[in-house]
Amino acid sequence: MGAAFLSSWPWDNLGIFKYVLYGPLVGKALASRAWEPASPDRWLCLLLALFALRAFTYQLWSSYSNMLFLTRRRRIVRDGVDFEQIDKEWDWDNFLILQIMMAATALYAFPSLRHLPGWNTGGLAVAALLHVAATEPLFYAAHRAFHGAHLFARYHALHHSNKVPTPFTAGFATPLEHLVLGLLMALPLAGACAAGLGSVGLAFAYVLSFDFLRAMGHCNVELFPGGLFRSLPFLRYLIYTPTYHTIHHTGKKANFCLFMPLFDRLGGTLDPESWELQRKNRAGMDEAPDFVFLAHVVDVMQSMHVPFVMRTFASTPFAVRAFLLPLWPIALLFMFMVWAWSKTFIISYYHLRGKLHQIWAVPRYGFHYFLPFAKDGINDQIELAILRAERMGVKVVSLAALNKNEALNGGGTLFVNKHPDLRVRVVHGNTLTAAVILNEIPKGTTEVFMTGATSKLGRAIALYLCRKKIRVMMMTLSTERFQKIQKEAAAEDQQYLVQVTKFQSAEQCKTWIVGKWLSPREQRWASPGTHFHQFVVPPILGFRRDCTYGKLAAMRLPKDARGLGSCEFSLERGVVHACHAGGVVHFLEGYAHHEVGAIDVDRIDVVWEAALKHGIRPV
Repeated sequence: MGAAFLSSWPWDNLGIFKYVLYGPLVGKALASRAWEPASPDRWLCLLLALFALRAFTYQLWSSYSNMLFLTRRRRIVRDGVDFEQIDKEWDWDNFLILQIMMAATALYAFPSLRHLPGWNTGGLAVAALLHVAATEPLFYAAHRAFHGAHLFARYHALHHSNKVPTPFTAGFATPLEHLVLGLLMALPLAGACAAGLGSVGLAFAYVLSFDFLRAMGHCNVELFPGGLFRSLPFLRYLIYTPTYHTIHHTGKKANFCLFMPLFDRLGGTLDPESWELQRKNRAGMDEAPDFVFLAHVVDVMQSMHVPFVMRTFASTPFAVRAFLLPLWPIALLFMFMVWAWSKTFIISYYHLRGKLHQIWAVPRYGFHYFLPFAKDGINDQIELAILRAERMGVKVVSLAALNKNEALNGGGTLFVNKHPDLRVRVVHGNTLTAAVILNEIPKGTTEVFMTGATSKLGRAIALYLCRKKIRVMMMTLSTERFQKIQKEAAAEDQQYLVQVTKFQSAEQCKTWIVGKWLSPREQRWASPGTHFHQFVVPPILGFRRDCTYGKLAAMRLPKDARGLGSCEFSLERGVVHACHAGGVVHFLEGYAHHEVGAIDVDRIDVVWEAALKHGIRPV
């Protein structure tokens, strides 16, 4: 059976080029200098501005609903929004293209509409009356019809196919539904204009209010005060709530109204538990996570790679995009604000085998970790986060990247030593990081060259490799640090650890393990065909076309992880840094010890096997 009429968008296959459909209106506006007050085509600028504001309204609601540090306690559906839903709703704004075409057609068909006054108060009264008398009951009837078996299967099931309502879900429907909705939305405006009371201000006010309420109803966060409907019972029938509409999305048998529950009351479809559930959701419930990954911001650009800025952008691996450049000054201001006032806050979450995993962010950027005067403040933030996790009953806190820097806090030992009775386990995750790097080295390798060789990870990798009789050229100027590591190796393995002080020593070695930044000049010493394995943060830039570059150590979370909807920095979907995965392994295995300080080389294979056992796979 073919697709039903108007059940799919004609421009589905255009991708981002669908925005070319705005081209005729934009071109006409530019050609006629429509922004000039005396231009007869000024209506084009107003129309384009209105639809830009409409899109911005939904984006603002999406940002708000993803601000988990503000909304997590009042979320109605507790599951996270996963990549599948984000992809399905990617073109949520298709309806705006349809409706701007409808509006432009009306303005061309009725030229008098192009010259409306700025405001007319009488038009507001007419529009409000027609909304209540026509738009609301007709929407209710149409919505009930779309829930009939025939129309639901062919049209409305798409809108209900996502489990978690979001502001973008409001736009996720078929062309037929948005055609009907557009006509119903136009009724009050058409009536006001027919009565000679239409105005530009009314069009903006009514349409943006309509979008505001639609996005609010789908935001999945309860907003209205719990006692409001007890104090003013009549409001129950005048305005719906996010809980009210979410009941419709989950049950599909009640609460069909547009914005006014009065019509559900009259139609006998009002769920009697709506306001009790609304009260409970407003009161909130703070779920305690079992596992926390404590991250930090990399830089100003990367700070925008979070769901509460742009959900779709955060669902793809981070890369600098042109559209970020105008937002950079705002992000810079945000950096100063969080530096001055913010505490650790939640960014995202997912569920794994029935347990809640959250990602928190220390409000510090990468460069802060290299400022001597910032050290104590950063450690205070991390310590407060660990103690907060302790009070919440979190089982494991895994430290990301610079949060476990050896020079900062000894790889987490500072906190464990200061609080010896911690029940929450502090984990740097570097045991699995080392395992990932080691398992990337091809079998049969007999020699490697390593920078950052005396670091925590460098030490563990060197000691592991020498046990395998692989010669390790350790690049370091400190003979004392080299000898200290060499003495940790068994007597028969010490010969495989070799100190080198110049990059020329590695000219013939094709396996480089990079734990310290390499300049283009230093990379030139590598022979063609060399592969650079990396554990340096940030990763080195690939200047050599005749060499290959590995990414930072990472692993793919198990397939049964639910609610994953954002990428971890530049990693692909479902992949997390090895230190994150290491913390997950620590939690899943129920290890009772802290994993801080020096890496236990004997546990590298143990942790690797445990990761594989739990379905955490190499990338």
